[in-house]
Amino acid sequence: MESYGVKILNAEFITHDVRMIRVEKPEGYEFKPGQATEVTIKGMEENIGKGPFTFTSLNDQPNLEFTIKIYADGGLTKQLGKVKVGDELIIHDVWGAITYQGPGVFIAGGAGVTPFIAILKQLFKDDKIGGNKLILSNKTEKDIIFKDEFDKMLGKNFINIITKEKSNKYINQRVDEKLFQNLVDNFDQYFYICGPEKFVSDLQDILKKLGAAESKIVIEK
Repeated sequence: MESYGVKILNAEFITHDVRMIRVEKPEGYEFKPGQATEVTIKGMEENIGKGPFTFTSLNDQPNLEFTIKIYADGGLTKQLGKVKVGDELIIHDVWGAITYQGPGVFIAGGAGVTPFIAILKQLFKDDKIGGNKLILSNKTEKDIIFKDEFDKMLGKNFINIITKEKSNKYINQRVDEKLFQNLVDNFDQYFYICGPEKFVSDLQDILKKLGAAESKIVIEK
């Protein structure tokens, strides 16, 4: 697997525990919106290993961008929460099966929304965002990633679900079959799912039960 050393150009927290890191882009390095690469910190590979992170920039931009949830007990992400401008990351080849197939419903749990960021940015840039909807589930309001950007791109088709606190602005319940019957009126379209493993598995079962074709359910494999 090819590896590339890239210097950090910018690093900032965009929520209380999500950090956006922008790095150099190797010459000739290309990806499709929704794809990812393995990332580690130069000189720390043996101690913290590497992990998969999705590009949240667009392919035609001059630099690469990652939007990373930082876990206090996570070795790799904990250290990524401390890196600074000038430090060097190691990235690898591009991979990933979540790419845009056609208009549909994007469903994400927490930081599982990151593969959808570049997809939706590209659709918005190309004036093809119409016909798409994003349903995003988080524990609390402060966990919502890219809220202002999604509001701008999707308007009323950006739907927030909050599961661990009461909110007058958002839906307060877990994602289940009844909720989907209320939010989705057409199950003959694409459904893009990303999030914790059980979240993805449960949603696949719910969508199939409601009539969605397995061939139109797009997940990371």
